[in-house]
Amino acid sequence: MSQKTLPLGHGELLELAYQLPTPFHLYDEKAIVEQARSLKKLFSWAPGFCNYYAVKACPNPAILKLLAAEGFGADCSSLPELILSKASGISGSKIMFTSNDTPSEEFKAAYEMGAIINLDDITHIQALEDALGTVPETICFRYNPGPDRTGNAIIGNPVEAKYGVTSSQIVDCYKIMKGKGVKHFGLHTMVASNELDGSYIVETARMLFELCVRIKQEAGVTIEFIDMGGGIGIPYRLDQEPMDLAQVSKGMQALYESIIVPAGLAPLQIVFECGRVITGPYGYLVTKVLHVTEKYKQYVGVDASMANLMRPALYGSYHHITVLGKAHEEADHLYDVTGSLCENNDKFAIDRKLPKVDKGDVLVIHDTGAHGHSMGFNYNAKLRSAEYLLRRDGSVVMIRRAQTYDDYVATLRFDGALVEV
Repeated sequence: MSQKTLPLGHGELLELAYQLPTPFHLYDEKAIVEQARSLKKLFSWAPGFCNYYAVKACPNPAILKLLAAEGFGADCSSLPELILSKASGISGSKIMFTSNDTPSEEFKAAYEMGAIINLDDITHIQALEDALGTVPETICFRYNPGPDRTGNAIIGNPVEAKYGVTSSQIVDCYKIMKGKGVKHFGLHTMVASNELDGSYIVETARMLFELCVRIKQEAGVTIEFIDMGGGIGIPYRLDQEPMDLAQVSKGMQALYESIIVPAGLAPLQIVFECGRVITGPYGYLVTKVLHVTEKYKQYVGVDASMANLMRPALYGSYHHITVLGKAHEEADHLYDVTGSLCENNDKFAIDRKLPKVDKGDVLVIHDTGAHGHSMGFNYNAKLRSAEYLLRRDGSVVMIRRAQTYDDYVATLRFDGALVEV
C-alpha cells in the first residue's frame, strides 16, 4: 500500500492556491534531490553509474539544473531538448541522444554538442553518416528483442514497436560501425514503461549482459556501457507498491558478476534514463473547483483540464486526488472530476469517491511531476499553466510563468502581415 503525501500542510497549500492563479504545477525540490541521491547510492557498485534524466518527463531548466548538480545527465529526443539541456549546464557525453525518425539536422546538432548518439535502426547508420560526413567515435544502438520479451500497455509489445534494431540485425550494426572506425560502443534498450515489477528490470539486465557477450563473440566489439533505459514506474494507485530498487540493484549486481566478469567484459558502465521515478511523485497539479453539477452523474468541474494533465485521458491513468481541508471527512460521494475542454474524455477521475466537494474547494492531483505539464497542449485555445518549485528552505519560486494570449498567437500571421513562402 503506497501513501500519498503533500509537500505542504493543507492550510499552507490552500493559502498558496488562493495567492497564485490556478491551475499550476508545484514540484518538491527536497524530495526530488533525495530521490536522485537514493538512486545513485543504490547503484554505487555499478561502474560509472549515471542516470540520464529523461528530459521529456519534465523539461524545465530548474529541474534539470537540480539533477545536474547531483551528477545526472540528460536523455534527449529532439533538438529543443538538446538545446535546453545544454542551457541547463549538461553537455558532452552527459547527454544521450535517443531519437527515432530523426532529421539530419538533429543528428548534426547532437554530434556537434558531443552527445552520445543512440541509433534506432540499422538504416540510420547511413543517415547519420550522410548528415555528418563522418561517424562519431562513440555510438550506441537501441535494441528491440521482439518476440523474446513482452512489453506493457504503455510502451506496447516489442514486435509491434517502432523502436529499435532487431535481434537479427544487432550484431551487423556493430560490425558495420567497427568497420567505419568507431572506437567506443554502447547498447541500449527500452522495453517497458511505468513498470512496478522489479524482476522485469533485472531480466532486462540479463538480456543486455548476454547480448554484450554475443556481440563480443560475433562482432569482436566490446560494449563499454549499457543503457538500461527507463521504465521504472511509480505507484499511482494507493493499492500499489513502489518497485523495490534495492532488490533490483542486488539482482543486477549478481548478474554482472556471473555474466560480465567471467566474460572479461568488466568494467562495463551501467546507466539508466529514468525520468518518472525521479520527479513523478514529487509534482502536484493544484486546481480550484468551479462548479459542482448533477446530470445523470455528479460532476466536479475544475479550472484545470487535460491540457494540464493528459495522462488520464490518453491512457485511462489513475491519479490520486486530495480535497484540501477535508482529509478527515468520509469519501462518501461519487464524482467524475472534469475539465472544460470540448471533449468528453477531459476527465481526471471517473466514479471517484471523494468527500463532499463544494464550489471553491481546492483539489490537488498527485504524481504529476513527470509527463504532466510536459504533455500539455493548446486545444480549445487553453493556455499553459505556470510551474512553481517548493525550495528546500520552504520558499516557492516560479520556474515557468503561465502562458498568455500573446504567447498563444505569437507564431500566427494576421491579415496584413502574411509571409510569402
